[in-house]
Amino acid sequence: MDETTTPTGTGAPNGEKKHDKINGVFSTQIISKVGTGTTVRKTVKKTYWMVDETDTGEIDIQPLNVNYVPSGPKRRVSKDEFLEKFSPEPEFYVNTVYPKMREMNMAVVEGEKHREKGEMFSAELEFNHALTIDEENVRANFGLGLTYLERGDDSKANDIFQRLVKLEAAFETEHKHLFNEFGINLRKNKMFDQSVEYYQRALGLSQVDENLHYNIARAWFEKQNYAKVKEHLDEAMRINPAFEEGKKFLDYLAKKNLVPGGTGAPAAAGAKKGDNGENEGKPSSGPINVDL
Repeated sequence: MDETTTPTGTGAPNGEKKHDKINGVFSTQIISKVGTGTTVRKTVKKTYWMVDETDTGEIDIQPLNVNYVPSGPKRRVSKDEFLEKFSPEPEFYVNTVYPKMREMNMAVVEGEKHREKGEMFSAELEFNHALTIDEENVRANFGLGLTYLERGDDSKANDIFQRLVKLEAAFETEHKHLFNEFGINLRKNKMFDQSVEYYQRALGLSQVDENLHYNIARAWFEKQNYAKVKEHLDEAMRINPAFEEGKKFLDYLAKKNLVPGGTGAPAAAGAKKGDNGENEGKPSSGPINVDL
């Protein structure tokens, strides 16, 4: 079978430009020859992509799924490759992609509203509807997982955890407040093994975040592995020597003779004690909230 990629034009769909950057839905075509001699025939496979140009002039592309919404991992191509192989699809975006994306996003928003009101079964319905359109939608997965955790359904929450821990997009900067809330709820629901695995997954993508190391220390504390607790608190303090919550936690461990030494910085007077005796100061400034 011989395969060639059809060269296409350039440009962006009407109304999809932002600051003159390439943005919108584009397609590529692969023409394949099947058979030999008089039985040879051509087949055309068309693939749709959501495209966004970066500030550096490179192009991020993400495939559309069977429901025609962007789903799955993004990858980056050069502008030269993009101009050679991709063709704009403005009408397809307006008539097919945008309505589906809007339907999915509205379901997520409604689900979040129901969850905030404590209407867990209605929230579950909305999140599940969004996931029928894109099973990898990060907000819908987090929302459904938090719904199950808040409802005390650990079995279903664990299913969502298994899905989320495999999604790289779940640990991107834009979702940090969601994955942090999910990790906290895993710990508070005594799903300590899952909490440790979850935060370790996040650390694999963001090593230089003192708050993440603090959060995973909290999870190890629940598992009574104090060596691991100190390891992550020490790393948090290495990243940010002024990290007050880390200092207080280390001093608490030393005071209880759980680990050798401390920071020598006493806990602030009047600081509240957490469920395990940690000082609950205000969350430090950082990319995510501290797990309190």
